[in-house]
Amino acid sequence: MKIGILLTGHLPTELHEQFENYDGMFRALLDGNGFKYQTYAVVDGEFPSDARQADGWIITGSRHGAYEDHPWIPPLEQLIRDIQKAGAPLIGVCFGHQIIAQALGGKVEKFKGGWSVGHTEYQFGDQSVTLNAWHQDQVVELPEGAVVTGSNAFCRNAMITYGDTIWTVQAHPEYGSDFIQGLIATRGKGVVPDDLMRAAANRQDVPDDNAKIGRHMAEFLKKARA
Repeated sequence: MKIGILLTGHLPTELHEQFENYDGMFRALLDGNGFKYQTYAVVDGEFPSDARQADGWIITGSRHGAYEDHPWIPPLEQLIRDIQKAGAPLIGVCFGHQIIAQALGGKVEKFKGGWSVGHTEYQFGDQSVTLNAWHQDQVVELPEGAVVTGSNAFCRNAMITYGDTIWTVQAHPEYGSDFIQGLIATRGKGVVPDDLMRAAANRQDVPDDNAKIGRHMAEFLKKARA
């Protein structure tokens, strides 16, 4: 199965030597499932020719806002609608979660309640899962037909499904605690409140459920559909 990774951002320059770029993080998270991958750096204007260039798709996180005026945002939104129409499985993470909601008629905005950073608990179906968060933007209005499948008190629309083919998550199952620490040291200063970053640093030894959500993502991509 070929997975197209739609890369919507790049690592901070200071972290290039220590970490894989975002597409590499997803390859690591989904390792062992026999997937083949092709990355399209849509943030740099590199797009697939159509929605059938891959059997399934992942949209990554980004430092950009879905509502910002960038030339690659409108064609990405159109590609999302084309993928949905084609019936291919699509997963969105953080920015990916938000841009999918926006493309399908929802609303994304800078959340007035502030930031969520580091290990965070979510209710996912009948279970509680812990994932790393790094966001202020949120999906505040759902598209028609969207179903919330995960949430917490801070982020009401933390996981969303759209029919049988699209699943999205606000948090980052591809981020380990070491990468959150790297973001705190690079992108966090002067942007994220210091008390939130200190609290996130103090929670970095808490076990996460990245592997569990990675399995869910792989099963979602691979499952048989009519």
